[in-house]
Amino acid sequence: GPNHAWFTARESYFAYVDRVVVAPTARGQGVARALYEDLAAMAKAERVNLLACEVNLDPPNPGSMTFHEKLGFVAAGEAVDPRNGK
Repeated sequence: GPNHAWFTARESYFAYVDRVVVAPTARGQGVARALYEDLAAMAKAERVNLLACEVNLDPPNPGSMTFHEKLGFVAAGEAVDPRNGK
């Protein structure tokens, strides 16, 4: 998609997460954090120093934003996806 293309135009070697979905009944139990920790360990083993993820801003998802901020993610940019207006 266009968000991934944005990164490939700027970076040559990175790990990219399009989305992580956790069932409401499993939220708050560390499932998403464990997935990111595993990805970070795999990336480190492959000498990948950049982890990128896509977070939709529309509709707002403050829980996701807080979660990613706690993991140390910072915004690299914002765009509207012309395919779906998000």
